[in-house]
Formats: sequence, structure tokens, C-alpha cells
Amino acid sequence: MSEPRRIPIVDLKAQLERIRPEIDEAIARVLASTAFVFGEDVKALEREFADFCGTTHACAVANGTDALHIALRAHGIGPGDEVVTVANTFIATGEAILLVGAKPVFVDVDAETFTMDPQRLEEAITPRTRLLLPVHLYGHPADMTAIGEVGRRHGLPVLEDAAQAHGAEWRGRRAGALGHAACFSFYPAKNLGAYGDAGMITSSDAEFVARVRQIANHGAGAHQYDNVVLGTNSRLDSLQAAILRVKLRHLERWTEERRSRAAVYSRTLEGASGVTLPREREGARSSWHLYTIRSARRDALQAHLKERGIASAVHYPRPIHLQPSMAGAGGKAGDLPVSEQVSREVLCLPIYPELPDEDVERIAREVRLFVGSD
Repeated sequence: MSEPRRIPIVDLKAQLERIRPEIDEAIARVLASTAFVFGEDVKALEREFADFCGTTHACAVANGTDALHIALRAHGIGPGDEVVTVANTFIATGEAILLVGAKPVFVDVDAETFTMDPQRLEEAITPRTRLLLPVHLYGHPADMTAIGEVGRRHGLPVLEDAAQAHGAEWRGRRAGALGHAACFSFYPAKNLGAYGDAGMITSSDAEFVARVRQIANHGAGAHQYDNVVLGTNSRLDSLQAAILRVKLRHLERWTEERRSRAAVYSRTLEGASGVTLPREREGARSSWHLYTIRSARRDALQAHLKERGIASAVHYPRPIHLQPSMAGAGGKAGDLPVSEQVSREVLCLPIYPELPDEDVERIAREVRLFVGSD
């Protein structure tokens, strides 16, 4: 008997084939210009992505981790300060806070959407708190209405970690325009992905974005070699910008295709015993970066799918307050019971615009077969 056709967790080759002529033209244009840094494509991408998000400004940077690090610095966050965030996220969220010398203070997440639980936010705020950093995880936006209200009561800016939320919406507004500023990653596997590392910071605060731009370009002042603050080199190259401009034109259609695949999963898996499905909170429009189910038998389910040629992933197997690199934040097991339980149960199934519906149905059938609900 032949082996079943393999289904990857993401298929960037399939995406490339849909847009190859546009990508080839964009790359050829940059090569012909020889403007590989600070080229016109970088400036155009900043304008176009700001328009997409609904902000007035954007600054392209080298990657998503730099976006967080630089945005924190531009907010004036440093030693002695605290930043309230979540532990159910990629390490970069907490890493950036520690890199500026501040302390991450972790709050637990909502069990249904995996995002910051606003009801637990207030108790985490202290006189040292300087900023709130919610994460829009798996493409689902955090409850920015409630989080924003807490921030306003305490005079705290809200910085969105939108690395997985390109095109996601909360009450009709897109991620990137829901807080004072937002940070994006364009890692290749993201909904809007480069062909290498890339990132972006968005805001409608012109002075803030000017500080971001200065830090990202060696702290440069008005004149060449006039370096007025300690900065870094985090410039996005023109080739990546040109590629991202092509993909940005397709992003809304790709988001709808992701949403369609998510609907097939949810319809096909509805009622499966022992599996908890992801839900959209009222007022949210998820961009479905990942379709993440929960199962107490997660590892066995993942092995079952692998045997049948179906890839899956665990994002994330350990909440970051328990990572050795976060030891300076003082986290310990039991601090965040929901985040810790979720880390033992989450499993991300393949979801991308090029995934055929029949493959989604096949994956769902295998999940149901494993849990005995077929």
C-alpha cells in the first residue's frame, strides 16, 4: 500500500508559484536599481503597510525581535521598569523586555483565545509598570478594548505584539492600529512573510516613529555621521521590501482563504470528544495564522498525525516564564495555571491559503479517528 500524501504545516513553494512572475519582476527591479538599502521599495512598503493597518506611520526594521526591542527603547523603557505581558508567546516577547534592562511581569491568558486575560491585568500593575504588551496570538487579537481601558486608567501606553496578526481585526480596526504602537514580524512562515527576516513598527505618533527610525539607524541625527543616541543597525533591505510589497497586495485575499479553511476545520471537528476547538471572540476577526486545537493527549495525537503524513506543530511547549533565559523575571511553575495547562495541550494543524479543502477534511477525519468520534 502506498504511503499517504504528505501535508506540510506550511507550503511556501505553493505560495510562490501563485505569484512567481510578480516576485521575479520585483527582485529584478531592485537588482537593476542597485539601491539595496534605503531604497524606494522600503519607503513604499512603509507607506503601504501603514495604510493597510490604518496608521499614519510605519518604520521597517530587520526583524520582529528588533521591532519589539526598538519599540520598547523608543517608549523609554529601561532598567528598573516593568512591562506587563503574557508567557504564552514566543520567547522574543520577553527577551526584548530583558534586553532593554526592564522586567517582564506575566499575567495569565484567556483559555479560549489564548490571549491576555484583561481581568488579571490590573493586579499585575505596580508603581514600576511603564507599558502593557499584549500578544495577538495565532492571529486572534487580544481584547484591546478592555486592555486599553486599563492602560488609560493607569496612564500606560499599550504596545501590540502583532507578529502573528497581519490583517487581524478587533471591532473593525486592524492590528497595528489598536494601541499606541505595534510590532510585526515578517518571518517567512507568517501570513505576510519575507524571504528572510524582516519586521515593522506601526504607530500614528509621528514623534515616536521618528525615535524608532533614529534608533534603528545607528542613532543617526540630521547629518551623516552625526550619531546623537546609542542606536543599532536594523535596516530592512530593499529586496525584502519589494517582495513584501508584492505579497501585501494579496494579503486580504489570503486572509479570507485562511478563514475559509478554519471554517472547514471547525465544521468538521465540531463535537469531537476530547478536543477543544479555537473560537473567535465576539468583535474579533482572526487572521488564522495558526489553527490551534487542545487535547489532553496532544503528544499521542501529534504522533498519530505524523504516522499518516500530516505535519503539526506545538506553539508553544513551554510558557516563557519557565524558560531558563527568563529566570531573571522570577517566574515559577504554578504562577500561570492556564498558560501552563495550555502549553501541555495545544497542537497547531496545517492552515495556509493553498491548502485544499479536501486536505483540511482529511486532517480533521484523522483527528476524529484518533479521539474515537468518527
